[in-house]
Amino acid sequence: MSKSPYTPEFRAQMSQEYLDGYGSYNFLSAKYNIGSKTLKQWVAKYKVYGIEAFSAKQGNSTYTVEYKLMCAKAVLSGEGSVDDIVVKYNISSREVLRCWIMKYNANRELKYYDPKREFYMATAKRKITLEERKEIVKYCINHERNYKDTATLFNVSYSQVYSWVKKFDANGEEALSDKRGHHKTDNEAGISYPIVP
Repeated sequence: MSKSPYTPEFRAQMSQEYLDGYGSYNFLSAKYNIGSKTLKQWVAKYKVYGIEAFSAKQGNSTYTVEYKLMCAKAVLSGEGSVDDIVVKYNISSREVLRCWIMKYNANRELKYYDPKREFYMATAKRKITLEERKEIVKYCINHERNYKDTATLFNVSYSQVYSWVKKFDANGEEALSDKRGHHKTDNEAGISYPIVP
């Protein structure tokens, strides 16, 4: 799994700069080239947990079905905003919580998540269109290349997200086309036939 390019010390420093009044979210975001929403999340967690909020954990967070339901209901019942609940229950990101809420509202099953290798090696059964792959890659890159959260949000596997991002990095959007089942034409394959008189 790719690590965040921002160290715990950097995130703590940015949060402290905001709290010390060195600039607004927009000013500091532009100065250090980070998203303003990302900075807001850092500050919110930093105020509650200090630098420990950014310390690397062994493995990934485990979320039970009951935990997901509790967090989704906390937002829907008015206990707090998405950002409030993310901080209060130390959820990895607001996108993960929004995904739980979306599934809860749509009466879709919230499954138990246990971060074992099988999750990362899983292969999504549904067909992913080219436009979906573009959207997923764009989202992942814009969110610090968090492959796990992206996979969770879009209901695909970690390995798929990782592979698509790497292909995009190497060859752009063209590399995201699914070539499986595509047979080359004779011209593409470099085959020529003799002209019959």
